[in-house]
Amino acid sequence: MTVTRHAPLLNCLFAVLAFSLPLRSLADPVPSALYHQLVKAAPALDEQVLGKALMATQCAVRHGVSEARRLAVIDYSLPSSEPRLWLFDLDEGRLVLRDRVAHGKNSGLAAATEFSNIEGSHQSSIGLFRASESYRGRHGYSLRLDGLEPGINDQARQRAIVIHGADYVAQSWVEDYGRIGRSLGCPAVSQGMIREVVDNLKGGQLVFSYYPDAQWLAASEFLNCDDAQVADAGSRPASGDS
Repeated sequence: MTVTRHAPLLNCLFAVLAFSLPLRSLADPVPSALYHQLVKAAPALDEQVLGKALMATQCAVRHGVSEARRLAVIDYSLPSSEPRLWLFDLDEGRLVLRDRVAHGKNSGLAAATEFSNIEGSHQSSIGLFRASESYRGRHGYSLRLDGLEPGINDQARQRAIVIHGADYVAQSWVEDYGRIGRSLGCPAVSQGMIREVVDNLKGGQLVFSYYPDAQWLAASEFLNCDDAQVADAGSRPASGDS
């Protein structure tokens, strides 16, 4: 996937559109109030990234995804030493938590720059995901993710891309190495936060993973919402369990 850090025209467009975004449903357009609530609740989150996350959420709901009550936003343009995951309660317009989150070992060292949808790549994926069922596996309490964007992240379940806790997502790693550890592609969070993250997202909430990749920004169905082009995301079959 070609990666670039510059998409100024798209960024300007999305920043404007974010203010007119009907998030919760077409019948309940509360764009500006909710957007500004979340901006105030999470001042460290880039406002344009938040705007894109809300746009993608609204588009997904319009095309069949169950209405989201909570939304997690991951900004992979930030280094892993910084808390770059925000989890919002959309009903209350508040920030639930902020935490560090790992990227795949082949996505980069301290910063992620490469992303993939290919099994065995050990890279992270970007785009919009639906958080599905919780389970207990080799990493303990975890959460399966289903990617909603064809060709971008729709192999997430097949790749076993899940949210799980990891000892290497910790301040001690930052102090020792200047970064946290890396996963095999999973957005791993700290052991102290995993239960809260899973319990808030399981059962159909949404996760938006961002990176300023020009190709994705231009082609994403959910960032360029078009009724004639977006497939019914809510009815897409999940890939095989792993």
